[in-house]
Amino acid sequence: MVSKARTLYVCTECGAQASKWAGQCGDCGAWNTLQETPAVPPAGKNAAGFAGYAGQAAEVRTLAEVDAAAEIRQSCGNGELDRVLGGGLVDGSVTLIGGDPGIGKSTLLLQVLAELAARNRTLYVSGEESPRQIGLRAQRLGLARDRLRLLPEINVERILATAEIERPQAMVIDSIQTVFTERLQSAPGSVAQVRESAAQLVRYAKAGGAALFLVGHVTKEGAIAGPRVLEHMVDTVLYFEGDPSGRLRVLRAVKNRYGPVNELGVFAMTERGLKEVSNPSAIFLSRHDTPVAGSVIMVTREGTRPLLVEIQALVDECHGGHPRRVTLGLEQNRLAMLLAVLHRHGGVAMYDQDVYVNAVGGVRINETAADLAVLLAALSSFRDRPLPTDLVVFGEVGLAGEIRPVPNGEERLREAAKHGFKQAIVPRANLPRRGGRVDGLEARGVSRLAEVMGAI
Repeated sequence: MVSKARTLYVCTECGAQASKWAGQCGDCGAWNTLQETPAVPPAGKNAAGFAGYAGQAAEVRTLAEVDAAAEIRQSCGNGELDRVLGGGLVDGSVTLIGGDPGIGKSTLLLQVLAELAARNRTLYVSGEESPRQIGLRAQRLGLARDRLRLLPEINVERILATAEIERPQAMVIDSIQTVFTERLQSAPGSVAQVRESAAQLVRYAKAGGAALFLVGHVTKEGAIAGPRVLEHMVDTVLYFEGDPSGRLRVLRAVKNRYGPVNELGVFAMTERGLKEVSNPSAIFLSRHDTPVAGSVIMVTREGTRPLLVEIQALVDECHGGHPRRVTLGLEQNRLAMLLAVLHRHGGVAMYDQDVYVNAVGGVRINETAADLAVLLAALSSFRDRPLPTDLVVFGEVGLAGEIRPVPNGEERLREAAKHGFKQAIVPRANLPRRGGRVDGLEARGVSRLAEVMGAI
């Protein structure tokens, strides 16, 4: 008979151990902090080594002896995914992909694995869908199914045993919240199960050199479910964004050990699966037939790519006690700050108006280069005066009313000129060196909010 592995419950606050779970830690008194963890067997009585630590010493090398050659990458067959990963897939890397239900995580990975299966050994491990469901999806997407290997299993020990036989170069676990290990007694999806199962899978990927994709569920707040240490264990963390009912999908890298962070990939959901969008600026622009009040075009930057995004604002009279400040794709607290700057340094008061601001296309803008566009869109809607359709703006607005420069200003102007824009209002420090002109676009530099008001 094989004895079952013993488990302990460790307090995440003080590190105290207990043989069974309890709602409160007996040492520090913290509530709901005991988490299940496998017990490490003690070293034998005859184990040699200092302070009871047995085993051979590991090899120590200097950093100069480490091979610093560039890692070998292979294309996933999808240009947008390669961009987000930093140029392609690295052997032995572990990538965690999270997103809302129905956003397209399984569809994208099934497409990628079908592309990789044409030249490498692959393995798709499904813990949520039956083989028939996956087969129907692959048939609907028109994917080649003759070389795509499929394993319906949720036991991590059996998954790793099968992987030792199959020796895949790329493997997908869909999803990590459904996988469990026999070393723990808790149910699949618990904090301990997710942490321990992911640790075993990561060790296998690093030791065997297989590229591993983990699909993660997200909570109602939008974060990946499970312990936060899960994102620290993997090499790359990707988030799927967008409205599941719409066509546009945005894949954003928030962590990447093999490439730039905050890189962005844009996809369109079609009947044949996710298709890459090579020119996303054309999607984010509405291109109104006639000038519309409350609309302005800005140039944002996501990773290494400049994007043209339309910022829309609606300013309406407040009929309640408190005026509303609503943003979609932008930070709400920053909108309130910008309206205060407009009142103090521009002489325009909107304390009795409801202000709604939206970034068209579902894209989320995290940088401060959108400040000037937000102010001009709100001012245009407030006075019901459209801005020129060939105008593009960007710049950070400070509390003293100054217009601060943003990174890569000339590259943003070239992207705007490529799409036919003829004039721009930008921070003075972002003016190009060639007299304010870039490929037929005339840029005007400003340093104060009063100059912006005079320019429009």
